[in-house]
Amino acid sequence: MLFNSLHFILFFITYLILFFSIPSKWKWMLLLVFSYYFYMTWKWQYVSLLLGLTVINYFLALYLDKAQTAKTRKYWLIISVFINVGILFYFKYFNFFLSSVSKTVNLLGFTIPTPSLNIILPLGISFFVFQKLAYLIEIYYKRFSPERNFGMFAVFCSYFPQLIAGPIERPQNLLPQLRNLQGFNYNHAVLGLRLILWGLFKKVVVADRLCYFANTVFNDPSHYYGLSVIIATIFFSFQIYCDFSGYSDIALGTAKMMGIELMKNFNTPYFAKSIKEFWSRWHISLSTWFRDYFYIQIGGNRVSLPRWAFNLFLTFLLSGIWHGANWTFIIWGGIHGFVNAVEALNDKVGWIKLNPPKIIAQISTFSIVAFAWIFFRANSLGDAITLIKHSVNFSTPFIAQIKSLEMTQLYNLAIGFPIIIILLTIESWMQNPKYKVWFEQNRYLRWSSYLCLCLLIAVFGVFVEQSDFIYFQF
Repeated sequence: MLFNSLHFILFFITYLILFFSIPSKWKWMLLLVFSYYFYMTWKWQYVSLLLGLTVINYFLALYLDKAQTAKTRKYWLIISVFINVGILFYFKYFNFFLSSVSKTVNLLGFTIPTPSLNIILPLGISFFVFQKLAYLIEIYYKRFSPERNFGMFAVFCSYFPQLIAGPIERPQNLLPQLRNLQGFNYNHAVLGLRLILWGLFKKVVVADRLCYFANTVFNDPSHYYGLSVIIATIFFSFQIYCDFSGYSDIALGTAKMMGIELMKNFNTPYFAKSIKEFWSRWHISLSTWFRDYFYIQIGGNRVSLPRWAFNLFLTFLLSGIWHGANWTFIIWGGIHGFVNAVEALNDKVGWIKLNPPKIIAQISTFSIVAFAWIFFRANSLGDAITLIKHSVNFSTPFIAQIKSLEMTQLYNLAIGFPIIIILLTIESWMQNPKYKVWFEQNRYLRWSSYLCLCLLIAVFGVFVEQSDFIYFQF
């Protein structure tokens, strides 16, 4: 059930009518039923996995909380991490692990049978496993007490707005709000609908338009060169941003209409002036998760300079692995880890003192991010290398390369950059405090903005071929 589908619209309207009609004490039960139905619409068999993980972590949290000694608490934490990471490893990485072992053994001159298991990746497993780990770790450090009501804990584990692709919520933020579900609030409804409208614009107008040309090039890298590859890389950079942040905006909007405030997951990342700043604006719930539960735990910046650089690199390398069982994701994470480490060391030691104009710093940062996206999007490591080689080959004219494109693809190519400019212009205005005050105080400006977005969605939105959100695969 996609957020941009008629199915979800009917589902959510039905839910809201019932949600605002029943007493507060029953709202969490309704939310639990609708959340499980939401997940069942994707693949009902994996509801048992979601329920099983919920039951296991409910009791693990209770045992962890009851442990009297530090040794016993650490013992239960290790068991908790082992079970959750083990389940994630089996579904997401087991075949990749077997394949890598087989190739390594073959390089040594040996051959071993490596059967590939027919394992289907459960939707959103990385997100809800990491949310459960955060819950357990917070209990381990006694920063949060476990939820005793199993039904309420089940709602926390299955909350449908952010179940599939986050944001990865901390228990301190979400659980208290779930315990105190309220009735209809006009201001919450307006703010929620505004976020949903903006998220739909990002998804169906920007992401789903840009994907046409990006997919054409990335799925056939041997036939495209120079400007074609560069444009496809830029288009994918904005496609993945608008696809994922669009989902997050809709998630925040649907939650807001229930009176629940989810963590902001994106903050105009392509305006960042460094890779470090980019990661403070991109997928914030994941970057802060790795910061708090891994980077700080291995020493963070409280160590020697070489070790600090290694800690940064390793953290982002693991972030790449989190995204998928493929060497392309590992290299993508490694690129971000390396640049982050270099930036951190340079800030500390001051090897190169740079103070470029803001726009130059932003373009430089975006160029590094876009280059790394090639590995993220490519279907294989070989395809990524081909695309990088072809990106600097301008021997084949751009016009000659796009002559074979269908009219639909040419249309999407032509409107791609105007759509990106509209997006960046709106985001630039949203960053301006004066404009935000003006927007909130001027009713005519607000409603004309809503109308323009609706018209853009109606005219340029892609509804015929609805595509999954990219981060659903993670």
